[in-house]
Amino acid sequence: MFVNPTSQQTTTWLERNVVDIKQKFGANIILETKGLRVLYGDHEALHEGDLQFGEHQITALIGPSGSGKSTYLRSLNRMNDDVATVKGQILYRGVDVNRSEIDVYEMRRRIGMVFQRPNPFAKSIYDNITFALKRRGVTKKAVLDEIVETSLKQAAIWDEVKDDLNKSALALSGGQQQRLCIARAIAIKPDILLLDEPASALDPVSTSKLEDTLLRLKDNYTIIIVTHNMQQAARISDYTAFFNQGTALEYDVTSKIFTRPKVALTNNYVAGDFG
Repeated sequence: MFVNPTSQQTTTWLERNVVDIKQKFGANIILETKGLRVLYGDHEALHEGDLQFGEHQITALIGPSGSGKSTYLRSLNRMNDDVATVKGQILYRGVDVNRSEIDVYEMRRRIGMVFQRPNPFAKSIYDNITFALKRRGVTKKAVLDEIVETSLKQAAIWDEVKDDLNKSALALSGGQQQRLCIARAIAIKPDILLLDEPASALDPVSTSKLEDTLLRLKDNYTIIIVTHNMQQAARISDYTAFFNQGTALEYDVTSKIFTRPKVALTNNYVAGDFG
């Protein structure tokens, strides 16, 4: 952990930045982690991952490969449960969702996730959106039709697919598939949307459409995105956290992270002079 060499205090930069961000978010913090640690067997992949996320903000998690950012993200809705030991608190609206008695499936309805590569079901576009809804007992066609249209519009893909809703989702382009997966995630009305490098397999045009979609979605959702694309983080995020060697080293307003970071390693990374 980097400590200010000119200060006699032992407080880390991260601790100071978290205090600043917490004051800016105020009562609007929707998700918070405290003492979060993730272990794969004896290997500690994440430690000191104490962060807060404000409602209707986009937060980018950046850092080199193996830095712990994807491990951190996947812990937020307990996607690491079967492969790792996750310790500490994950507070969603003040409730620790890392407790054993929590209904994980219900929690994931509130904290949805979109993965690195598009993973549409081998079903029609319509059925991709309605699959989870039907399993939750929503059966009225008029209701399903409305949710399908609303979700696809929010994901900025409605105009491209509205005349082909019975077409296989697998026939869509990669960029369209990823936006369909976002529509599928928001159809069940989550509060938070987690995205793990959602544009890594997309071409520049599809990436631009995806970014435009995320910027629109933050009016209704809190978005946390892992990205290796520094330009993407700078373009779309309000806040950025820099991870290195399993630690969130710095967390601040995105413009500050990219123009005047307080930690030397952060500066080296965003300047492309890392490692």
